[in-house]
Amino acid sequence: MNNTNGLLENIARKHLDIDTLTERKSDALDFHEISVWNLKKALQAAYEAGQQTLAS
Repeated sequence: MNNTNGLLENIARKHLDIDTLTERKSDALDFHEISVWNLKKALQAAYEAGQQTLAS
């Protein structure tokens, strides 16, 4: 599961410019405005990572 968290954080950093997925109890730090095209890229990356996991 820890590997999954790292993978998701990498996707968030790369596609959404979000440094961490850890809750920091601050609206300014925990809520982010993102474009739909970057959200689509992040979801696609997560889907592809899942497909690779299943193929392994």
